[in-house]
Amino acid sequence: MFDFGETAGFLPFQQSAVYAAAVEACGARARWLDGVLAVERGRLRLISRAVGLDRAGLRRLARWPGVTVATPEAALAGFGLVPLVTPMHHAVWSLDGDLRAGLVAKWRNRLAAAERGLVGVRPGGRRALDALSAAEGLQQRTRGYRALPEGFSRALPEGALRLWEWRQAGGFGAGMCFVVHGASASYHLGWASEAAKACGVHGVMLMRATEALQAEGVRWLDLGSVDTEAAPGLARFKLGTGAALRPLGATCLVLP
Repeated sequence: MFDFGETAGFLPFQQSAVYAAAVEACGARARWLDGVLAVERGRLRLISRAVGLDRAGLRRLARWPGVTVATPEAALAGFGLVPLVTPMHHAVWSLDGDLRAGLVAKWRNRLAAAERGLVGVRPGGRRALDALSAAEGLQQRTRGYRALPEGFSRALPEGALRLWEWRQAGGFGAGMCFVVHGASASYHLGWASEAAKACGVHGVMLMRATEALQAEGVRWLDLGSVDTEAAPGLARFKLGTGAALRPLGATCLVLP
């Protein structure tokens, strides 16, 4: 499990100025309340992954003429917090030291095989973001799940994005998008064609991207949620990097 003492300075994406800029560009209101980012739409206030708040502090942020829903970064419970969604876990990868040394053996072996057989993964630009957003949007509709809208990705400050792509026969075959926020970064979007999956492209791409992030001074990479029941393959891929599980608090209705 995650040792909070090892991550002083870790910044969740949802508590960053980068995130605030994107939600405002998409028509929501971003407000900083006692150093905590809250997103408001009408009478709904959302507080996602606030760091360092206790129950009393969270309840203070609910003192307004509307409804407050929060997902604290650490577990909180007690009077005034009504659980709505059970806690999630995120995989957070420390980028200190030798990244390859921390890989699970099977993950490392697959990476080495893909690197021998492959592969021209390369940094991408706006064209890669457009192709990746379109592919991810189609995948959402096909598989029937929901994520952030395509417009959110395009609203992110361009200087915060790190894009990678793989092309086959001139066409877009795989891509990843990361967002840098302070000394932390977050995996934001990813998609791979069947050909890319067969070649192990995403393992190579993630390794190249992470090494580049480390070189520019990023210390942690949030790989996103881990669900061993609904998506066991994806969970193994994320945890095979050596990333640690970070438990979040339950999503709660917060009473003032």
